[in-house]
Amino acid sequence: MKYFLVVFLISICMNLFVNNQVAKEDLKTMSLNGKWDLYFGPEDVADSASPANLSALPHWKMISAKVPGNVELDLFNAALIEDPQMGSNVFALQKYESYQWWYRTTFKTPAHDKHQEVLLNFEGIDCLGTIWLNDSIIGKTDNMLIPHKFDVTELLRPNEKNELYVQLKSAVLAGRKYLTTPLEYALPGKWEALNIRKAPHMYGWDIMPRIVSAGLWRDVSLHIKNKTCLSSVYWATQSINKDNNRAEVCIDWSFTTELDKINDLKVKVTIELEGSKIYERKYPVTGHHDKYKIAIEDAKFWWPKGYGDQPLYNISVELIASKDDLLDQHSGKLGIRTIELKRSEITLPDKKGEFAFIVNGEKIFAKGTNWVPLDALHSRDKNHLEATVNMLVDLNCNMIRCWGGNVYESKDFYELCDKYGILVWQDFAMGCARYPQTDELADKMQAEAEVIIPLLRNHPSLALWAGNNENDVFLTWIGMNHIDPNSDRISREVLPTAVREHDPFRPYLQSSPYVSPTVFANGFDKKTMPEVHLWGPRGYFKAPFYTDINAHFVSEIGYHGCPDRAILEEMMDTEFVYPWKKDGSWNDQWVTKAVAAFPSQDEFGQKRNNLMTKQIKELFGEVPKDLDTFILASQSVQAEAKKFFIESWRIKKGDRSGILWWNLRDGWPIVSDAIVDYYNRKKLAYQEKSGGCMHNH
Repeated sequence: MKYFLVVFLISICMNLFVNNQVAKEDLKTMSLNGKWDLYFGPEDVADSASPANLSALPHWKMISAKVPGNVELDLFNAALIEDPQMGSNVFALQKYESYQWWYRTTFKTPAHDKHQEVLLNFEGIDCLGTIWLNDSIIGKTDNMLIPHKFDVTELLRPNEKNELYVQLKSAVLAGRKYLTTPLEYALPGKWEALNIRKAPHMYGWDIMPRIVSAGLWRDVSLHIKNKTCLSSVYWATQSINKDNNRAEVCIDWSFTTELDKINDLKVKVTIELEGSKIYERKYPVTGHHDKYKIAIEDAKFWWPKGYGDQPLYNISVELIASKDDLLDQHSGKLGIRTIELKRSEITLPDKKGEFAFIVNGEKIFAKGTNWVPLDALHSRDKNHLEATVNMLVDLNCNMIRCWGGNVYESKDFYELCDKYGILVWQDFAMGCARYPQTDELADKMQAEAEVIIPLLRNHPSLALWAGNNENDVFLTWIGMNHIDPNSDRISREVLPTAVREHDPFRPYLQSSPYVSPTVFANGFDKKTMPEVHLWGPRGYFKAPFYTDINAHFVSEIGYHGCPDRAILEEMMDTEFVYPWKKDGSWNDQWVTKAVAAFPSQDEFGQKRNNLMTKQIKELFGEVPKDLDTFILASQSVQAEAKKFFIESWRIKKGDRSGILWWNLRDGWPIVSDAIVDYYNRKKLAYQEKSGGCMHNH
């Protein structure tokens, strides 16, 4: 009996010890995700809104909200709107574009001492926010695309609940306040986006509906950190020698401190591979910043999929006090590889030039797709991530292009690409416009780049930073061929400077596709550009438009494919599924799903669907009237086109160095160029593997 009593007491003590350890760890980050209150109403009656009077504002409501979330999801859960994914219901959301939103929650102050700070972290605020804590304004935000942090240490109430409010003003109304110059240009319905840092697709695109959302769309948390802590850690492969399996790795770090004396501090760097420690050293601290060059013997190189393995070293940088107490730590994965974009300013029949990625000294043939929004409502992105990346792996893709109309993807996304050897071409979040050249926007873009680059730069999968999507060639669409794209301040000055300063071992491309000064001087001719997007009349996929091209790399090329009947029935009301036309015009819901941004934009939706039927007629001579036959014909044409595009580029491997087709998966229930619909139903182009990247190196 005494034995069992001793065991019982030991068990209790061990549980208490473990629970205390867990609690201690948990206190480093305290999640504020979950149920919040959401107040909302027309912004025109909200001039005097404050945390004290939200309930009294005329025509305002209060509902429960989920964080992370989007306000549209909360409206739907409160039965205030119909399912926006169904039919033309998405247009009803435009009523709320001029609304203001207030989130509210309460929380207890986490335990911390005088040598620690408490930071309030918003991983994603969409987007024009004012944050109130305990009746005090602690900060403002104007960018959906980056995280925001606020030191709230002095405002926390020690022994009672804290009250947190986040006010979100209308991005559309704010966008209308800017004066637009004749040189600025946007596609219809997107003028309000030019000065506001939101994902461009949210204002309507040919692959996404117009949903100018609002919300706390990524995690909200409190983070307790020591006042003496690491503020920046960067690692990169500086050079490799494949003949003797040797590499040199650069590690660069900075820290902030409350201490006057720092000479007793140390920085410890540890590098391990598969459980074996290959490097460990404590460096004396002589200043708030330092960098080391570390030689790695018997190095295991990271390669793109199909070219080798993807060994990932565990790397840790620790800031240590005089008695070996850990003050802060930054850890992650190191992939040893070098990368270069070898490109020419122009390509001509008698002077071919080049556009190719060189990894570890070897020219890579890029096989992959364009990565577009996982969801129009980005709080749901994480729900789709793993399944979509698994499709990339299944299709043997070794590169994807993160398109500039999207948000910047999460750490989880990049870690999966690191793991599977998928190179990432990352556009900055700008697209299809002539943006303002003002100091204000330049400052916003510099601030954005200086946050995003450090967040992503340590991932070996990150291959390239690109200034924007199609802003250079956009000038030809609007009849401004005489304007040199190289005069653009953002992509030629602000962003390349930020990349050079914060990620000096990675290439930068001014725009995709890039109109160099040489191309511009030679008449702005697509046939002279080393890298192109091939979108044309959508005629026969073997027509000269697709075959008579001098480019070495195509980073966008696609073809329509109608979704399966089951998907059409999932996203349209029954009476709209068939017939799709009446009196020669597409019915309203086919137009909505085409994707028309406004109910009045039916011409755009009609045009997109007509491209799909044109492609069928080009191959089969007529357009089937039976729905199932129509779907089969459309998907067959898409599969054959994708197959031809990929094979015609790969058959000229050497002169041509990559093809990134458009696109893998829809981020909303629509009719599109994707080979997988929003519900993850695969079209023929995927099922037959002809739309993929199936052959190994």
